[in-house]
Amino acid sequence: MWTVAVRDHGAGTFLVFKDEDGAVTRWTYAEFDAVVARTVAALRRRGVVPGDGIHLCLRNSPAFVALWLAAARMGAWIVPADPSASGRDLNQQIGRTSPRIGFHSSARREAYLVGAGAHGLSTVELTETTRDVTDSAIGLVSDESVTAERYTPGPGDRLAVMFTSGTTSQPKGVVLTQANYSRVATTMADAAELRAGDRWLVTLPLFHGNAQYYCFAPAIAVGGGVGLTATFSASGWVGDAIELGATHASLFAAPMRMILARTPADQPPAQLRHVWFAQSLGAEHHAAFARLAGCLPRQLYGMTETVPVVSYDRSTPPVSDLIGTPLDGRVARLVTPGTLNPVSPGETGMIAVAGSRGDTLFREYLDDPATTERSFHTDKNGTDWLLTGDLAVETPHGWRFVGRADDVIKVAGENVSLTEVEATVAQAPGVLEAAVLARPDEIRDHVPVAYVVPRDPSNPPHPDELEEWATRNLAKAARPHVWTVISELPRTSVGKIRRFKLTDTEGAVTR
Repeated sequence: MWTVAVRDHGAGTFLVFKDEDGAVTRWTYAEFDAVVARTVAALRRRGVVPGDGIHLCLRNSPAFVALWLAAARMGAWIVPADPSASGRDLNQQIGRTSPRIGFHSSARREAYLVGAGAHGLSTVELTETTRDVTDSAIGLVSDESVTAERYTPGPGDRLAVMFTSGTTSQPKGVVLTQANYSRVATTMADAAELRAGDRWLVTLPLFHGNAQYYCFAPAIAVGGGVGLTATFSASGWVGDAIELGATHASLFAAPMRMILARTPADQPPAQLRHVWFAQSLGAEHHAAFARLAGCLPRQLYGMTETVPVVSYDRSTPPVSDLIGTPLDGRVARLVTPGTLNPVSPGETGMIAVAGSRGDTLFREYLDDPATTERSFHTDKNGTDWLLTGDLAVETPHGWRFVGRADDVIKVAGENVSLTEVEATVAQAPGVLEAAVLARPDEIRDHVPVAYVVPRDPSNPPHPDELEEWATRNLAKAARPHVWTVISELPRTSVGKIRRFKLTDTEGAVTR
């Protein structure tokens, strides 16, 4: 797919990179293909052969993109790691994947070498700037380039092991194939109505599926471009979209709320044509973000394991609380958890997705056949179904996302979605963002408890005020019984809340 894009769109812009210091560098498809060829030569010189793993502990940078495409070309595979991971976490990840070589930045040398040291991993230190792909002395690119291929990868060859974000449990290694990336590229390009000349804005980290699946891969499929920033800036996001000439963007709800809170009041709006978003966003925030972006965002539903998304909102205009209906050609249904039995319209069910492993669905969890087996059910026709663990409910206008199965609790016999309560509480006066957890209760089974981050740390909302607001805006069962004001929420690198790391803190006020 990359080779075809270079052939058909060689003079078109592929990558526009904004460095941390604000410098912007551009590459056409033909120019970046030369970078990839030099990267392949350097990897071969370091002993990387087809079937080898390449560990990437890098933030957004041209080097990450070059290594990903070089691995695809030569039949190797990448292990993209969170660059903020601890040495202990990196040690576990490297031990599980046994890569041939690892790439890290000079800024995070100590943690990476702690993780790699126990395994004797050969490492290369990079700058995460444009110098990595222009200066052969750094070690990413060779002075020579590879013009002839020694190996032609097949569709079933491994291309990545991507670790899940670990919001509710420890990360799992999702094994992805060349066919997986090809499938997500064409499917998501069609869904976003992407054309050559369009440009994605990528500010979320490249090690995550969102940037790879929904932005870079579809761009390559049609000869489009990507505007990549080294880091995410909530206050600068709209300005970055304008400066880098973006037409499309993809975000999660949490970063969108940060953008709403921190964008300067005098910032002119962007003129985006399309924005994907995932996870619950309140109606007020949905409308406010549209005014900044230039278009109403469309909610989608997918996960690392589903590869292409399962569904997205096709409403005209888009709405804030629907994940829509399954994509054309995608078979999915809402079922009773643990079975493939469909639930009735209006009843909450688990999202089950049919597909082909290693093509429209991930192949397997790395070295974890038991978890792989529990995740898939095979029907009487021999079709594999992935039980996602996520819940939704069918409405007359499409599916509405409810949350993870363990995010829905019983409060005095009533179902309460912690995800939906979070989206509502985040719109309360004085609140920047919120997390809602369940606490056991002798009378009601469970009750929600809320952790809120103030919009203005010097003037945080009082729990009594939040209690009064919740009485007006939430059903009785959904109202938090404890309000705790905290300085920040524990998050993954893409902004998802790690609820399991939240614990009761001093200063909680209980009604």
